[in-house]
Amino acid sequence: MLAAAVSFSISVATYSLKHVTLSSTSPLPSANSVAFPSRGRNSLQRRFVLNAGNGSKYTILVAEKLGEAGLKLLEDFANVDCSYNMTPEELITKASLCDALIVQSETKVGLEVFESSRGRLQVVGCASDRFDNVDLNAATRSGCLVVNTPKAKTIPAAEHAIALMAAMARNVAQADASVKAGEWQRNRYVGVSLVGKTLAVLGLGKVGSEVARRAKGLGMRVIAHDPYVPAESAHAIGVYLVRFREAIVTADFISVHLPLTEKTSLILNSDTFARMKKGVRIVNVAHGGLIDEDALVKALDSGIVAQAALDVFSEDSKLVKHESVTVTPHLGASSMEAQEGAAIEIAQAVVAVLKGAELPAHAVNMFSDELPTKVKTYLELAHILGRMVAQLVAGGVNNVQITYGLPRVTDELDPKYVRAMIFQRILDPICSEVDVLFFKAKQRDLSLTEERWLLDGSPESLMETRTFQVGKKGEAKVEGWVKDGVQQLIKMGDLKIVMSCTL
Repeated sequence: MLAAAVSFSISVATYSLKHVTLSSTSPLPSANSVAFPSRGRNSLQRRFVLNAGNGSKYTILVAEKLGEAGLKLLEDFANVDCSYNMTPEELITKASLCDALIVQSETKVGLEVFESSRGRLQVVGCASDRFDNVDLNAATRSGCLVVNTPKAKTIPAAEHAIALMAAMARNVAQADASVKAGEWQRNRYVGVSLVGKTLAVLGLGKVGSEVARRAKGLGMRVIAHDPYVPAESAHAIGVYLVRFREAIVTADFISVHLPLTEKTSLILNSDTFARMKKGVRIVNVAHGGLIDEDALVKALDSGIVAQAALDVFSEDSKLVKHESVTVTPHLGASSMEAQEGAAIEIAQAVVAVLKGAELPAHAVNMFSDELPTKVKTYLELAHILGRMVAQLVAGGVNNVQITYGLPRVTDELDPKYVRAMIFQRILDPICSEVDVLFFKAKQRDLSLTEERWLLDGSPESLMETRTFQVGKKGEAKVEGWVKDGVQQLIKMGDLKIVMSCTL
């Protein structure tokens, strides 16, 4: 059973203790209750304003090629405008006349698109697992839902990684080009076997875990580095979790499946290449920014890296023409089945939003009603503690300190959910208008500090309590955890207590 602690410190202009109650009729915000603010002081519930239909058809703009099955679903419901390869100006103009916009990963949907729509644009659908081409803050502020298709392309991406690894190991691309050029050089293109080799998977998420499963089937020994995945989950698919240094030092093959963040940007660089086993082979179907391309060229030329297979890379990359590199034009998720599956899934999601039906599970700027019960339990805890802190303080909130730890047995418990729950309760008493759950603290000059711990011991053990001094005029601090599926308050200020608390 999992246990988690969450502690908060809030700096306020003045500090006074107010009456605290642990019961509330305010429901846990869900996908149907968290967008536009009600104006009443006592009205805490927020709802998306979705048109239920008035006899006229909606207009949906499809800005990138979509599978026929998905288009058919859209055309049966709305007027569909398929306009590809638009300039930014054309996109802004057309989107302002539409109720929904569907893109994949190439079209940039920025602030201007949402501003020009003046609230008409209700949903942006990304027929992809990625949505970093959409300005989520702008979408949220304008009350526009953003949905994606995170599962439709997982298997194709994993298959492509395996295909690239096998093609690289056996020099398939180079041998093919040689034969087509009229040559017959069998000895030049002798490759290496995969069986018995050690594969290091960097990032054991959805795609990474599928790559690991397939590599095991090829007879490879699979290790992985992912600080957010518990050892038991990795062991369940026959994978050993190791530290990053051990992964890159011992691997014969490295497959990269990390998200692109400040911490992971250029994670494979001259220093890490220098630590690798001579002759290592690298596969990347995730993000081009994970690898320092100049450093990789030098590592290839020196023989430290024997080969690389890349589906993502920068424009005008020197790696494209390197004889030891196999490249594809971002084909990771581009199988016929994946394209059709994503098209159907995104079309169904967009239609559901416009109909005002139950909101789709994969709304990236909103909670889903389909979150697992285990995850909702933690979110409810954050909701409760945020509400309590709001009642403990008087005056303006300046700083919020959030501390929590989990074994991370599930990918669904994204830190943004925890932040959103806390802000929703803290900001309600002091603001008549809240921008939606994914409110950016800097917009209200509210400083947020967040710290996460990975629990290595018994999940029933409470984390070490730490004291945070934030600001000079006082603080309110509460701590809680989930034990045996029940939310418990364990500390208020310096007072240690154990009290069950529910919404």
